[in-house]
Amino acid sequence: MQRDMDLIRAIVLKLEAWEISPTAIMLVDVYDGDFPIEGYSEDQVYYHVQQIKMAGFIDEAGGGSTSGFGFRSLTPKGHDFADSVRDEKIWSMTKEGAIKAGGFTLQLLVDLAKGFTKKQIEKHTDIQL
Repeated sequence: MQRDMDLIRAIVLKLEAWEISPTAIMLVDVYDGDFPIEGYSEDQVYYHVQQIKMAGFIDEAGGGSTSGFGFRSLTPKGHDFADSVRDEKIWSMTKEGAIKAGGFTLQLLVDLAKGFTKKQIEKHTDIQL
């Protein structure tokens, strides 16, 4: 299965939006309909959740199952990703830049999005970062 960066972005932003207690662990079964993402199959969502886990974006606190995952929170790395790709304009520029370059890694996308965000901050504040 090919990695879909739009799906990774959608999953991370959805997880970030969940309002759960800092001490809670949610057990999510992707194949039981607990975590639908519009336009994607359960197999696609499950595969990409696994990619997100391996990238160190979520703290699953040892929870989970063979058809789902445990979720306590995003890790600092996960929050950095969410913050860097949240804005639609920045996300669009990031994807376009990666496509023009002919390839990318997850970390490269984060770095590229941070670079675009930095340029926007400099543009709006006249402060060089």
